Amino acid sequence: MSGGWRVSVDPERCIGSGICAGTAAAHFRLVDGLATPVARTTPPAESVRDAAESCPVEAITVRDAADDRLIAPEP
Repeated sequence: MSGGWRVSVDPERCIGSGICAGTAAAHFRLVDGLATPVARTTPPAESVRDAAESCPVEAITVRDAADDRLIAPEP
């Protein structure tokens, strides 16, 4: 079982919709109009997965910190 998830936001893709911050406010914030993770690694949380799946431009990537397996968005 995973000890954590690695969360990243591609600043080239992010359009600053804020859906991630609304979906997972404890894990994302908007900085200068772009989303950024609050922490690079986080305990697994359904809200983080939901935020990645809800991003309209798929700018958020969630990977297993132990084995780099893609968690979200689903291909």
